[in-house]
Amino acid sequence: MENKPLKSVKRLRVIGLLEGISFLVLLFIAMPLKYFADEPWLTRQVGMAHGVLFVLYVILVIEVKLAMDWSIKKMLIALGASVIPFGTFYINNKFISRK
Repeated sequence: MENKPLKSVKRLRVIGLLEGISFLVLLFIAMPLKYFADEPWLTRQVGMAHGVLFVLYVILVIEVKLAMDWSIKKMLIALGASVIPFGTFYINNKFISRK
């Protein structure tokens, strides 16, 4: 049976990937469509999905911080990366995938 830290890390890896993709779709597809093509419907859909994924990402970073005994600095870097395009992919590669 898998232990709790590994389950938390796997969940963070998946949600981080999905959150990063949703952020990029929002920034580079939905927002340009809204402002340049007057098509706001995609922004609402992707924005809602991104918001839910963002909240899950924050919760999971805190869960992994506790489970893996991350430093406060590492946790803050992971949280800060979620507001930078491609940031969650960097965190996934730098902190989560590497053991």
